[in-house]
Amino acid sequence: MRTMELAKRSKLVFMSLLLSVSVFTTSCGSGKDGANLEIPGVTGPVVSLQQDDVLITMVFDNLQLQGGLRYAIPKYPNSYIEMSPDLQSNGTLMAVSISLDDIFDGSLSNLDPQSLPGGRALPGVASGRLPAVAFSIEKFNNMGVYLGPDIFGIFIPVKGLNLENSIITARFYAGGDRVGNLSLVGEDQDGENGGFLLMLDMKSSVKKRLKKQAKKY
Repeated sequence: MRTMELAKRSKLVFMSLLLSVSVFTTSCGSGKDGANLEIPGVTGPVVSLQQDDVLITMVFDNLQLQGGLRYAIPKYPNSYIEMSPDLQSNGTLMAVSISLDDIFDGSLSNLDPQSLPGGRALPGVASGRLPAVAFSIEKFNNMGVYLGPDIFGIFIPVKGLNLENSIITARFYAGGDRVGNLSLVGEDQDGENGGFLLMLDMKSSVKKRLKKQAKKY
């Protein structure tokens, strides 16, 4: 009897996961239209280059703040995260500003390698770990910023993805061009550490263009 119950339960979990995958993948672009994976409760992220800063913005539809706050990112002296009420909705706008000066600072490569919060391997990374800083801000525990020789990444905690300890990864586009990967990370076996991981391509040709941009400012 217990075996049948376990089998039924496993089947329900598997069907739930399949449904989640189908819902998420319908919003993935084929590469021609540049559509990105949709994140429940989040509009974005959107990536742009503002002078010598990489700006990553997103709106949390169901989160409300009365005022704005700016947080310094540890080990990134010229970078910050800013949160404020979104002007175009009832949600909260998060803007992550990463200075190119920080990205090209060789000392950041000496940070201790880290995996995802909770210990799961970073998707798309052979070693599963990259030099990183982990930190928390109000309303968001266990954020992480990662920097490897060819990759820059940021993990943003989000609840309610209903992915049963799974990770879904798709290409990420900005301006119609692929610029990296976006992964949806389901809560772990303890019901924690869910969110999304944005990994941006920092191969040599991209770095060359960004360094040229940084020299202008």
